[in-house]
Amino acid sequence: MNRTTAKVAGKHSQSWKQDPEGVRRDILDVAISEFAARGLSGARIDDIVARTRTSKRMIYYYFGDKDGLYARALEVAYSKVRRGEEELDLDGLPPLKALEKLVGFTFDHHRANPDFIRMVMIENIHNADFIRKSDVIRGLNVAAIDTLRNICSRGAKDGDFRADTDPVRLHWQISALSFFNVSNQPSFSALFGPDLFTDTQQKILRDEIIRLVVGSVRVSTEPTK
Repeated sequence: MNRTTAKVAGKHSQSWKQDPEGVRRDILDVAISEFAARGLSGARIDDIVARTRTSKRMIYYYFGDKDGLYARALEVAYSKVRRGEEELDLDGLPPLKALEKLVGFTFDHHRANPDFIRMVMIENIHNADFIRKSDVIRGLNVAAIDTLRNICSRGAKDGDFRADTDPVRLHWQISALSFFNVSNQPSFSALFGPDLFTDTQQKILRDEIIRLVVGSVRVSTEPTK
């Protein structure tokens, strides 16, 4: 080991001993970026090491192998969006306002976190093999459906929501509209131009999506013919 290599290794060792959780977070942040950019097969541990405060040995120590690191990075990516939903305090809002806030948050989160969208796209390429094995992700998404089920139940009780509103279908609609906005931005822009993705147009689209989703669950006030 030459002097430069030894110095770098010493810094990695010192960082790990002083702040092991910080080192883990650093690894996972970089891993999400690398996997999102290059996929599971294209991402390289050496590239992740080069961007972190650690060594290849410590990555294998923490996560076992590249698959283990990818699985944990995917869990962290899902945890971030679910944690944001929990912080919305939707139980303190009327059902319609709660749904509006949740839809707006989802649209904003996905737009601000394209790496999350790419991770989900990559996982679909792998037929959700890692999601199927993750109790963490399944638990997180059960909680997401429970949140919507609570909103739907309260809304139906108040007479604002249709009684047949299904929380899983509603989650699908919210996810689809918010996800497509990010996942298909390159192809949509190439075909129709980039104007829809300016801040002004995105705000208009966001408001329209909120109205669309909320309108799909509201009890109709139109008189029957």
